[in-house]
Amino acid sequence: MLSDLKKDIEGGDGEVDFSGRPFHFIGIGGIGMSAIASVLLDQKILVSGSDKTLNHITQRLQQQGAHIFDAQAADNLTVFLPSSTVSGETPIQVGVSPGAAQPHRTDNAHSARRNAAAQQMAPQVICSTAISKSNSEYQAALSLGCPVFHRSDVLAGLMRRYRGIAVAGTHGKTTTSSMMGYVLLKAGLDPTIVVGGEVRAWQGNARTGKGAYLLAEADESDGSLVKLSPQIGVITNVELDHPDHYASIDDVVRIFRQFSQQCQILIACADCETVSKALSPTTTYGVEPGSQADYVATNIDYGDRGTQAIIWEHGQQLGKLELQVLGAHNLSNSMAAVALGRLLGLPFDLIAEALSEFEGARRRYELRGQVNQITFVDDYAHHPSEIRATLAAASLQAQAGRRIVAIFQPHRYSRTLTFLAEFSHAFQNAHQVVLTDIYAAGEPVSAHINGEMLASAVQANHSCVVYRPSLPEVVSYLKDTLRPGDVALFLGAGNLNQVIPELMAFYQQQDVKASLPL
Repeated sequence: MLSDLKKDIEGGDGEVDFSGRPFHFIGIGGIGMSAIASVLLDQKILVSGSDKTLNHITQRLQQQGAHIFDAQAADNLTVFLPSSTVSGETPIQVGVSPGAAQPHRTDNAHSARRNAAAQQMAPQVICSTAISKSNSEYQAALSLGCPVFHRSDVLAGLMRRYRGIAVAGTHGKTTTSSMMGYVLLKAGLDPTIVVGGEVRAWQGNARTGKGAYLLAEADESDGSLVKLSPQIGVITNVELDHPDHYASIDDVVRIFRQFSQQCQILIACADCETVSKALSPTTTYGVEPGSQADYVATNIDYGDRGTQAIIWEHGQQLGKLELQVLGAHNLSNSMAAVALGRLLGLPFDLIAEALSEFEGARRRYELRGQVNQITFVDDYAHHPSEIRATLAAASLQAQAGRRIVAIFQPHRYSRTLTFLAEFSHAFQNAHQVVLTDIYAAGEPVSAHINGEMLASAVQANHSCVVYRPSLPEVVSYLKDTLRPGDVALFLGAGNLNQVIPELMAFYQQQDVKASLPL
């Protein structure tokens, strides 16, 4: 399994060139790809890219100056070339499709010179693990002699130009890195930030600063975090979450151990048993009672409007921390930010003030609105541990008869099958569970697992479970089911959250009708 993984994340030969050579991203709308593209654009580097589905992220990149294609095609790679040669001796002009009439043929020596010049100016092509080797643009890049790199190669190259801070872990990377980025921002350190979610404070998933630090997420899903050698590494926890890439937890541990050995300083969560057993962090943090970590929290109050705790550093009280975000998992994430800030010499009062203002990242217990007294929340949780943590946070708001209605779209057949038993016990803090069919995320349909099988497994441990396979069926059911006071919690990494606006509009109409005089 790990040998296959290595092949997936191998990049091209040589170093990524940041001196002005253009970049072309295949799948530029992805959350990780787009963040890197944004930083390059801010550094005045020419960027183009393609995606099958355009969205607000690709629109933002286009406004920054990127050339965006709405389809993946071989001739997309010619956008920055005065001319290039795709086959033989026939130059193809920019903006002219291969099937169109072509200019006259030139002599072989001139054509060879043009080919060499085209290769020198051909863009660096950037792919993620999601891009198939049969992709037409990928194949065209090979034919044109373009340097081809994995997304992680570009991030690693960028990080070498800064004092790198890389946040790794199975869960909590986006919130933790966003908290850290916000602390650095409020401290006036003007960081460059690359995260896996959108944050209101910097209006997106990336920010380009002029300071010395680059803070980024380190992705374990494909093992590419081993490309990074940061000054400071952070590990929030270690679990198996991507059985499509890892055969066992032992494989995951090996990847994290290699990453930890490449960090000059390692901050890690002592509450994670795997971290404590397998790794040797420089600095630790924890929120569990009796924790012996370097940074601990006591007198914790998990409230329905936020969290409060007293923070200690090596046995000395630092002060009080107040958070807007809910739950133990977010307190733990904030402790990592405290540890980083103190390591960088920041006063605790400044760290605490910044964290008290932090509102969270998009799709991380994101409040979408309250309509007809129904609270709509969008959360990215797609692993059993994440679902349990999110529902525990939601239960803080389920007071005075309020119901938690958990609507979950399972993500990937491999994950659903591997963690079927864990999923069956993950919804205990929900009053009602609504399950959809599985969001494939590019995986082939499996005969071994489907949404209905998952629903049956959850029903064995929960008294109120409903299966509605399609999103329209989910919408129809929720229109008949939700009632004032409910917390409607939409869970999953797929496209389930697309139904939230329709449901909010429906209940807005119900609210208006109820307010009309008879």
